[in-house]
Amino acid sequence: MKTLAAEDAPTAKLTRGVDVEHHQAPVTSSNVVGGGSATVSREEAAQPRTDDPRLPDAPHQTSASNRPASGRTECRGPSGHATQRTRIVIADKNPVVRAGLRDYLEGDGRFEVVDVVNGGNAFVSVCEANSIDVGVIGWAMPDMTGSDVLGTVKRRQIGTRVIIYTGDSSPTVLRQAVKDGAWGFILKSDDPELLIETLVSVSRGRLSLPFVDISSLANDPLEQLTKRERELLRALANGLTNEQIAARIGISHNTVKYHLKNLYDKLGVRNRAMAVGLYMTIPEDCR
Repeated sequence: MKTLAAEDAPTAKLTRGVDVEHHQAPVTSSNVVGGGSATVSREEAAQPRTDDPRLPDAPHQTSASNRPASGRTECRGPSGHATQRTRIVIADKNPVVRAGLRDYLEGDGRFEVVDVVNGGNAFVSVCEANSIDVGVIGWAMPDMTGSDVLGTVKRRQIGTRVIIYTGDSSPTVLRQAVKDGAWGFILKSDDPELLIETLVSVSRGRLSLPFVDISSLANDPLEQLTKRERELLRALANGLTNEQIAARIGISHNTVKYHLKNLYDKLGVRNRAMAVGLYMTIPEDCR
């Protein structure tokens, strides 16, 4: 994995002031966010952010260097010197995932799993009560989504850096996680070693995200749709069946299915529920 320092690309869209980690492809400063920038809009790219907890110099960012040493454990690095272990909290709705992650990370030796919880509220509470370096959370939990957790962490100015660990490979989830301030994003189907690499990178203050085109973050997802596809999407949002859509628009049932397939492909979703969910996140005046 290559690391691109933010100072190497002063005119690029890498505005967070942190180093960049990239899972899948070399990072270029002109067209991708390879875990480097969570640039999510043209407005954000035009001016520096001061409210993002991922900024190293943000006033509420708690770094490993200024936390009290009490309550922390140490491990021996390659040189034999004592180093502080990264303190982690895991939150996932699946007890098997929670237990597996705990055993796997504690077995590495560089990490201290402070707590394992099954929901977003419990995760936030643990992070507020302890000096937690990194949180590993699922996207869908019983009481909160990953987006809700990221928003709460930011609002309450909690210094914990959050990694999303999910089985949902939808580009929509990745885009939302980046917009909400995730430091890392890992799929549960990825090699476990990638999780270790991501934890190490994030604990050192680097974003670690899969390849994602900047334009896909900044653009209106409906821009690429044809007039007919927008009409179909509105019909889906209104709860119409394929048969009802065909009758209203005056096309065959098979033609509706064909247009819906193209619609799903363009939006990066797998079914009508996901398409409607994405549609509902868009302001009404932009639909």
